[in-house]
Amino acid sequence: MARLGKGQANGACSLLHAAGVGYGASLALDLPVVVTLLDKPSRRELDDPDGLLEATVEAWKEAGHELPGTELHWSVTSKVPPRQGLKSSAAVSVAAIRALADAMDLELSNAEVVDISSKAQSSSGVSLTGSVDDAWAAVEGGWKLIDPNLPAAEGVLLEGDGPNSDDWNVLLVLRGERLESPELETFAWHQQGFQKALAALEEGNELVALTWNGRSMASVLNDMMGRRLTNDAFVNGARAAGISGTGSAIVIFSASVSTPTLDRLLMWYSTRQDDLEVIQTKVLNPQLVNVNEVE
Repeated sequence: MARLGKGQANGACSLLHAAGVGYGASLALDLPVVVTLLDKPSRRELDDPDGLLEATVEAWKEAGHELPGTELHWSVTSKVPPRQGLKSSAAVSVAAIRALADAMDLELSNAEVVDISSKAQSSSGVSLTGSVDDAWAAVEGGWKLIDPNLPAAEGVLLEGDGPNSDDWNVLLVLRGERLESPELETFAWHQQGFQKALAALEEGNELVALTWNGRSMASVLNDMMGRRLTNDAFVNGARAAGISGTGSAIVIFSASVSTPTLDRLLMWYSTRQDDLEVIQTKVLNPQLVNVNEVE
C-alpha cells in the first residue's frame, strides 16, 4: 500500500450562520484533520456516510483537474467531532483536496481549494449554504466574513485573526450528533439576533458575535436544552458561549488567566448530564495553522 498524497485542515465554530442574514463567518479551532490518499484500501475503516469524499473527487474533476490514478482510497484521521456543528465536513473536504493536489504535485490557491470544498459539501448534501466560511477557516485559520454567493476569491468582506490563542480557553460541550437540520425558511424568523452577530463582527467583537449567533441558533432549532446549557456557561464565569453550526455542540470561551473559572466550567458540565462530553481546545490563529498535526 503506497501513499499517493496527504492533506491537512482543521475544524471551526460558527460566528455567524450563513443562513441567518446571507453572510457567514467561522472561527478556526485547533481540531486537526489529516486525509491520506492511498492506492489500496486502508486497514482503518472509513466512515463517510454522506459520500463527501466521492463528492470531493467529482468537484475536483469538475474544476478541471486530473486524478492520480483510477483506483483511489482514503484514510481519514480527525479530531473534529462529526455532525455536531464543528465543521468536520469542511475540514475533511479541504484536507482531501490538499491530498489530491499533493498527489498531482499541483499548487492550488486557497480560494481554489475553498471553491472545490464548497461544491463538494453542497453536492453531498452536508451543507445548507455551501459552507464557504467554514472552508476558509479550515484552510487559513482565523475567520472571514463571507458572501457565499460569490466565488471564494471575491467573497471575503471582512477578516480577522480571531481572539489570541494564548488568551482564551475554549471548551466544547458535545451532545451527540444532530438528528436533522432546520429548514432555511426557519432562519427568517430570527434575523434580529443574526443581525446583532453581524454588527458585532463589523466592530471586531468576535466573542459577542459567537454569543448572539448561538442564541439565535437555539431559537431556530427550538433547542431549549442548548439554551439552558449556554446560559449555565455565563453563570459560571464564561465570557462567550453559543451553539455552533446547526448544532448540537456548544462552544464556550473563558479567559485563560482565570484557572478557577476553567475548573468550575469543566466540573459543572461534567456533572450535569451523563450524555455530555467536554473537550478543551484553542483558537487557531492564522500563524498557528499546520503547527499541530493529528497523531
